[in-house]
Amino acid sequence: MTMLARLEHGMDLLAKALLALGCVFLALMMFHVTADVGMRYLFNRPIIGTPETVAYYYMVFAVFLPLAFVERRGEHIRVDLFTRMMPNWLQLALYLVACGLGLIFFGMVGYQSYLDAVRATTRSETIMSNFLFYIWPARWALPIGFGGIMLALLVNMIRALRLRRAL
Repeated sequence: MTMLARLEHGMDLLAKALLALGCVFLALMMFHVTADVGMRYLFNRPIIGTPETVAYYYMVFAVFLPLAFVERRGEHIRVDLFTRMMPNWLQLALYLVACGLGLIFFGMVGYQSYLDAVRATTRSETIMSNFLFYIWPARWALPIGFGGIMLALLVNMIRALRLRRAL
């Protein structure tokens, strides 16, 4: 197995692990909301904190953790109406530029979200609610998700260079 194959395999495993974790949070959200609705209509006793838990935990993890998987599979939204008509070398050049811009963008927002997560963790960040609700753990979903997509972009760039064509 070549080094590139091992790198791609490792990236695929990481992307699938992050996707699986995102799916776990999605399933938890489904069960939590279903239980809340059931408790509300059957016993007039909703589960306290459901909106906060859904908004600050489940949704954040379900959206940001799978980013690497989506990028690795090339399933982000693309508008390639004109690039398909271009020669392969130009398609590759544009793809590499787009990946480079993606690395810069996700690097910047990833770094800032990392700083925000560290700050939230040191402060044990909470939100106003009718109970003590910590949100600092959910702040880590963003830098993890952005780090994952940066690694996926890098691996995709290397693969495109090796294949000499845009992915």
